[in-house]
Amino acid sequence: MLVRNSEVHNARTSIRSVEDRFNRNFHYPWLFMNDRPFSADFIRMTKGLVSGEATYVTIPRENWSMPDFVDRQTARQKMRAMAAKNILYGGSESYRHMCRFFSGFFFRQEALLKYDYYWRVEPDTQLYCDIDYDVFTFMRENKKKYGFVISLREFASTVETLWGTITNYTQINPSIVHKNNAIDFVVDDNKGIENGTYNMCHFWSNFEIASLDLWRDKSYMDFFDYLDKSRGFFYERWGDAPVHSLYVSIALDKDEIHWFYDVGYRHHPFTHCPEPRKDFHENGKCYCNPTQNFDRNPYSCMRQYRRMRGEQGVPSSLVLSNHHPDRGKPT
Repeated sequence: MLVRNSEVHNARTSIRSVEDRFNRNFHYPWLFMNDRPFSADFIRMTKGLVSGEATYVTIPRENWSMPDFVDRQTARQKMRAMAAKNILYGGSESYRHMCRFFSGFFFRQEALLKYDYYWRVEPDTQLYCDIDYDVFTFMRENKKKYGFVISLREFASTVETLWGTITNYTQINPSIVHKNNAIDFVVDDNKGIENGTYNMCHFWSNFEIASLDLWRDKSYMDFFDYLDKSRGFFYERWGDAPVHSLYVSIALDKDEIHWFYDVGYRHHPFTHCPEPRKDFHENGKCYCNPTQNFDRNPYSCMRQYRRMRGEQGVPSSLVLSNHHPDRGKPT
């Protein structure tokens, strides 16, 4: 969890939800990260809520500052221009640091080096369904590298040159493109990467369960470095969600991506609630309102995702009984 001291009560809400719905059975450790040192009050008010070990990390300044190749005056001029257009977080420098941190630096933190997988938890989120299997073991046994719950469209005004920058990169480095890729999730016109038009779809990265090796791989490190040097994190407002999603859609086998359909989840303003099924709702496993399921919203990208997967009818990720997760030793 990336969290400020001032967000302690929202952090406690999320911790309690994850512990009650999942971690009370598995006792995985929590890692809290902040660009400022955590206060004694924050530590005291969160440590007692977790069932596993709690670690508190201060992010190094070089991971949370403008790099030398970014012209600060130009960046701030562009921020003021975006703020004048009322672009969401357009004038926020700290938001840009956050997006760049999640895109290129969170997985490099020393405290994370001993782990293979992570679950990103945002402050003030809620889980609506019991998760009675080990999600990390599921990822490992089923050879999944990236898991999500909600997908939606990005604001085009925040990523005006991102797609062009990425297509330039794939032309220089064509080996990054996987033969069984998920490019049809982010391109609607069946023209591929070089000639296609980005539809702004992305996986909402405030919920991610993924392999840390996915980002540690040289392929992604080189990809991020190219984007970083293009200065779009500061001259525009590139988010970590489209950066992660575009890389995953291009470089992974589509079968390595998993939709956690069974995870009822809310982060304002969107909710994912599994559609009515006896094993989700009638036995008390879930308590959310299926009529508030964002998947059916026109702004959602689940139609594009399922089209890319060639799915019709019930999503394949519903059929958890076929996964046989190991409920023994944690991963």
